[in-house]
Amino acid sequence: MADGSAFVLVHGGRHGGWCWQRVAGALSRSGHQVHRPTLTGLGERAHLLSRDIGLVTHIADVTAVFEYEELQDVILVAHSYGGVVVAGAMEHVHERVRTLVLLDAHLPRSGQSVFDVIGPDRAAVMTQACEQYGEGWYLPVLDASHWGVFDPADAAWVNSKVTPQPIKTYQDHLPSAERARVHASTYIECSSSTLPGAEVEWQRMRSQSSARHRFRVLDAPHDAMITHPQQVAALLLEAASADG
Repeated sequence: MADGSAFVLVHGGRHGGWCWQRVAGALSRSGHQVHRPTLTGLGERAHLLSRDIGLVTHIADVTAVFEYEELQDVILVAHSYGGVVVAGAMEHVHERVRTLVLLDAHLPRSGQSVFDVIGPDRAAVMTQACEQYGEGWYLPVLDASHWGVFDPADAAWVNSKVTPQPIKTYQDHLPSAERARVHASTYIECSSSTLPGAEVEWQRMRSQSSARHRFRVLDAPHDAMITHPQQVAALLLEAASADG
């Protein structure tokens, strides 16, 4: 791996670029360039929250990072919901991506929405929460324990940063995921995660594990970038240096 590789770290639902602080620090100390964009309406961009924000908005957010930072040979990393966003962005930036890393992330098929991936039962629960607590158009915040963050200091930090998210981003269908599904990749399963709808995808990734499509298991909860940042950073560096 050449020195100074570029990493783009895409966060999951109701999070923001803030959640990658610890991992980004480890990568930067190793001499690498790190971008951790925040998707529109979330994190420090919560003042832009709108019912009109959809999946296409978030795909454009990631694509714009590549364009405006003039990035090439990127290690593109996605967590959770961010996997769907990155799958859409790959249709535009795949030639600029060295490898794709999915940290406990969804990898949809073409035409699927997040709700399709997580299944009707979980989608119904989230829709009901939206109706009851989100004015019918946004998903309310959850406690950090939902993502496996139980350390009191870490939980307080996460709870102070998470923000609502438009339900439209979970309902919108992804036109194509083909570039993401064939690209050189590493899938990192967090073994104590409760990511809904991931079991079938994990089985597929395990069965197709190869030099080009690698599968790793991390003994960590879903928000591993917060609870286990050094281990996550090590796996990202391994993925960046692997031949695919």
